[in-house]
Amino acid sequence: MEEILIECSPGVSGDMLLGAFNDLGVPQLEIEKTLACFGLENQYNLNFKESQSCSIRGIKVDVDKVDRSTKRDWSSIKDLILKAKLEKQLKKRIYEVFESLAIAEGKVHGINPEEVHFHEIGAIDSLVDIIGVCTSIEYLKPKKVFCNEPTLGRGFIQADHGKLSIPSPAVIELLRGKNIKVIPSIDSIEGELSTPTGIALLCNLVESFQLPYKYSIESYGVGIGNLELPCPNLVRILKINSNDEKLIDQNNSPRYEEVCIQEAWIDDQTSEEISNLLELFRKEGAYDVSSHTINMKKNRIGISLQVILPVEKQDYFRELWFKYSTTIGLRERNQSRWILLRRKGECITTFGKIKFKQSMKPNGTIYMKPENDEILRLQIEKNKTAQEVKNIIQESCREFKALENWQ
Repeated sequence: MEEILIECSPGVSGDMLLGAFNDLGVPQLEIEKTLACFGLENQYNLNFKESQSCSIRGIKVDVDKVDRSTKRDWSSIKDLILKAKLEKQLKKRIYEVFESLAIAEGKVHGINPEEVHFHEIGAIDSLVDIIGVCTSIEYLKPKKVFCNEPTLGRGFIQADHGKLSIPSPAVIELLRGKNIKVIPSIDSIEGELSTPTGIALLCNLVESFQLPYKYSIESYGVGIGNLELPCPNLVRILKINSNDEKLIDQNNSPRYEEVCIQEAWIDDQTSEEISNLLELFRKEGAYDVSSHTINMKKNRIGISLQVILPVEKQDYFRELWFKYSTTIGLRERNQSRWILLRRKGECITTFGKIKFKQSMKPNGTIYMKPENDEILRLQIEKNKTAQEVKNIIQESCREFKALENWQ
């Protein structure tokens, strides 16, 4: 099962996403089957047509509205969704996208989301876009959905509420509180590059805005937007494998993952301050921290510090370095690693309950050892050597009780 990478180049809208998914191989029939479950089949004509933007080919979506006057509120759309006979996961996706839009619009206008009356978003073309994109995700069933940072645009747009500044209030509210970095605008471009519908779909369907360190591309689709820009106005959706080992089973041991490594050399902080810094990194979720003495410029004795951390925390840790250390530079790289599956648990021994850790070798053999803190505690309590404590535990250890799943 491949992953999906949505590439906003530069922005995103619902129809561009839908066109890209169709170009990637999602059949029009699948989309129309879902729309028929909402009783919308006689309210539009849907066309996917070849188009170009700055000589780059792709698919443009054209929704010919049979009834242009129909505007829907959140209550009526919710009723459509709840009554539709769909698979549970697909219904949940569609519901969450519309609900996030209703909450955002309610916040912007200072009203209860239940009272929100959609204008552009309640029109049939927006319904087709949202339902079609959610259907496409469910059809492809990707292992994970990645996306880059979308560009919002600048200037003004004419909406049913009147003239609105870009980004629109709904887009700002959708992004608020989400861990999504955006690019405000491109200097040479005026206009709305990312629409509320497009942003709502990203907020609800994308699982990571941190792009994989490396990947191979299996196939891709291109969706063309309606705006005429000085650069290609398109969205690309790529089927990818985010590592070279295409058949990795994350439930088997060892497990593949990507980590971030940050390091710096410091020669102007005390040993106490360095110790506090290392403890802070561990407390904030670093996988591991190491340090050693080095000779630096002018023969100063300094400390080399290296931190291994989750990729998704690299921005946060960068802030910690510059806030709590005196370094004026930081080296950073992403790296892959293989780790054995492990889990924590406990065993009953002569000493009572003892905390243990299990690890699984590649051949399935399970290796088990008591936590070192437990060994130290029993040394002090029982006035025995570490080896004596380990021998007693090994001789009296009973069945292991897992306190967490393999990870």
